[in-house]
Amino acid sequence: MIHNLSDLKGFGIKATDGEIGEVTDFYFDDDQWTIRYLVVDTGKWLTGRQVLVSPISLGKADRANRRIEVDLTMEQIKNSPGIETDKPVSRQYEASYFDYYGYPYYWTGPYLWGPGAYPGPLMMPERTQAEAEAVRREQESSDPHLHSAGEVTGYYIEATDGDIGHVEDFIVDDQDWAIRYVVVDTKNWWPGKKVLVSPQWIERASWHDSRVYVNLARRDIQEAPEYDVSRPLSRDYESSLHRHYRRAPYWEGKA
Repeated sequence: MIHNLSDLKGFGIKATDGEIGEVTDFYFDDDQWTIRYLVVDTGKWLTGRQVLVSPISLGKADRANRRIEVDLTMEQIKNSPGIETDKPVSRQYEASYFDYYGYPYYWTGPYLWGPGAYPGPLMMPERTQAEAEAVRREQESSDPHLHSAGEVTGYYIEATDGDIGHVEDFIVDDQDWAIRYVVVDTKNWWPGKKVLVSPQWIERASWHDSRVYVNLARRDIQEAPEYDVSRPLSRDYESSLHRHYRRAPYWEGKA
C-alpha cells in the first residue's frame, strides 16, 4: 500500500506486549531511496529516549487506528542499541543493531533488502569468513548514506534548467518501504500545483546545499499531471505520469 510519510508521523507503535511510542521521523538511504528505519519517541515508557525500528519487524500500517504493530517485545526494544538522533547513523551502529535483532545486512546482498526484495521476515544468513571480512571493511570505511526525511523536507528541487520548488513530502510503498515519489511543491515557481518526481529521475543530491537535482526540464515538470494530495494515488495516475515523462514505471518487470 502507498502512504505519504507525513501521514504516518504520529502513528503509534505497538510491540507484541504493549505500546512503545509514536513515529516522529524516518531514515532513508540515498543509494536505494528506501526507508531503513522509523524513529520512535518512547514517551513516558523510556523517558527521553528514541529508538529505531526497522521495517523488517513491521506489520501493515493500520490507518483507521493510526497504529503499526511490530513483531518485537518491549524488552527487546528496551535493550536495543541506543541511538543519538542528533548525530549521523554510522555503519558500525547499523551492524550492531542488525546483529542484536538477528537481521541480515541490507547493504551486503543483491536485492533491496540484502538477501531479499522485501524487508520481512528475513533471518540472519550464515556468513563465510570472506563475507565477514567484507562487512568489517564496510563498517570502517563506508558512509551508510542515511538521511532524516524530516530534515530533507524543504530542500530545493533543481531541474536541468532551473529551480522548480521544494520537497514537501515522500510517498512510500509499505511492501518494500521504497520511496516511490518525492512530492514537490512548486508554489515559489508557479502557484497552486504539486507534482511528483520519482527517485529514478534524481541525478544527485547536494546535502550540504540542501538541494536535489533531477534529470528533467522545467517545462516537462510544468506540463506533468498535477498531484492532488486529497485523493489516493492510483495506478492510472502513476501510469499517466510515467507516460508523460517517457520513463518506464517501477513496477515493470516485477513478478
